[in-house]
Amino acid sequence: MAASATILGCSGPRLTPDEKRFFAKADPWGFILFGRNVEAPDQLRALCADLRTAIGRNAPILIDQEGGRVQRLRSPHWQEFPPALDQITALRPSDVARAMWLRGRLIAHDLADVGIDVNCAPNLDLVTPQTHVFLKNRCYGSDPDRVALAARALVDGMAQGGVLAVMKHMPGHGRAGLDTHHALPRISTGRDDLYRHDFAPFAALNDLPMAMTAHIVFEAIDAEAPATCSDTVIDLIRRDIGFQGLLMTDDISMQALTGSLCARSAAAISAGCDVVLHCNGVQLEMAEVTAAAGVLSAAAQSRAAVALAARTAPQPVDIKALRAEFDAMLRGQGDG
Repeated sequence: MAASATILGCSGPRLTPDEKRFFAKADPWGFILFGRNVEAPDQLRALCADLRTAIGRNAPILIDQEGGRVQRLRSPHWQEFPPALDQITALRPSDVARAMWLRGRLIAHDLADVGIDVNCAPNLDLVTPQTHVFLKNRCYGSDPDRVALAARALVDGMAQGGVLAVMKHMPGHGRAGLDTHHALPRISTGRDDLYRHDFAPFAALNDLPMAMTAHIVFEAIDAEAPATCSDTVIDLIRRDIGFQGLLMTDDISMQALTGSLCARSAAAISAGCDVVLHCNGVQLEMAEVTAAAGVLSAAAQSRAAVALAARTAPQPVDIKALRAEFDAMLRGQGDG
């Protein structure tokens, strides 16, 4: 039987007996971790192993390890990274690709070492004058081609370290002046500008195996439903942007969306999302989401299989040397 069309969180740094029983029954496709789940390397390795044991397979385990304030693994056990936009802005243009590759490879080293094999990055949202502060310095810039170049380098670095990427937030979050954790942004920009600018980085990386939707209304595309729950927008993602990989929602409990968790989850699946993401680890909510999402469709199973087949073992590198090179670039001493 197919797995549930969900990615779920857990409540703390160790699985409770109740959570083990719940996950064994719910059988989510994957899991996502947050700061509440992280204490130290050995603890995190054990948690990842227990999550996979609970459902009896090598499920993907996701995290948001972007750098800056959105970084779940932090010092003193793990390397700290500056916000992506701060790093890119400070670099010589000729150093950006190499520095982002190094960033991806070093992040992957930390994640793979503890059993995490998917990072919810890169952000392909373009910086605009409207970009909300919750997102702005997590982005890579305002030029679609340069953003795509930086993102591709990060993805390649992570892949060589055994970690898959999830590009976000499709089809583009940069014009949102509201924080989707709390409110629903509405974007009035015309289709031509959206295609030429906002959607372009996603089209450039449309070969990636996984992506995450945006909880945003694009009035020129669908004036009613946010992208996550809009079959019109998701058809655009598939047909016009050309993304054929596994499409997950942003956290379904964010307040940009309205209605019950059941209604939200059902709407996202009906619109064409493959997997519903639920992050807070509250078991009653997870049960509701799991029931509404159902199991992976045949198409979603195929996309999920392609994504998981892209997982590889980390390639051996001299991590100490890569860290030294990365630090030198941040200090402006790279070879650019």
